[in-house]
Amino acid sequence: IGLMYISAEKKLPDLYLDIVSNELNIKTVNQVSDASEFTTYNFKPQLKTVGPKYGKLLGRIRTELESLDGNVAMSTLNTGKALEFSFDGEKVTLDKEDLLIETTHKVGFMAETENNITVVLDTNLTEELVEEGFVREIISKIQTMRKEANFEVMDTIEFYYNRNERIANIIAKHQTLISEEVLASKIEEGNSEGYTKEWKINGEDVVFTVVK
Repeated sequence: IGLMYISAEKKLPDLYLDIVSNELNIKTVNQVSDASEFTTYNFKPQLKTVGPKYGKLLGRIRTELESLDGNVAMSTLNTGKALEFSFDGEKVTLDKEDLLIETTHKVGFMAETENNITVVLDTNLTEELVEEGFVREIISKIQTMRKEANFEVMDTIEFYYNRNERIANIIAKHQTLISEEVLASKIEEGNSEGYTKEWKINGEDVVFTVVK
């Protein structure tokens, strides 16, 4: 995941943001004061309070709530003010306890709110993020093969790959990183005698071989 945004009343120490980033494999974690750029709110009438007061207007109240700018309405409520409407001269006043409030995310984001903390994930995948995902999967598959072939942790290996042009291009581009992570003294496209296995990585079929 590329970006995470956290909106909270108090600033979180950088240490905690680093822990979140590392544990969840997120490139960047930012703390923002306002999550409205990524989220909005949906409102419905709380029937147990609104019903007894405005029963005959429930339908119109529900329609009016659906048309609200969620962030503007939530800002009004957070300042202690009520939402006010007028239907044919009859005034309707709705406080927070009169409403069922749902946090929703805007397109390209996922958001959850609890205890006044909103966490937002940017789910937009750039080509760079997609490629990084492939690299992580490639490294993971090679490490799995090392274990299955009973190699020692510090054994240096040779690594061969074939049958997939897209993955071949990614491996060639990130060869140094992959070599360091899997202790490969040689990375080459082609075949060799050794432990060979077919993999499907993010929908791409490929064949890997590891040799000690």
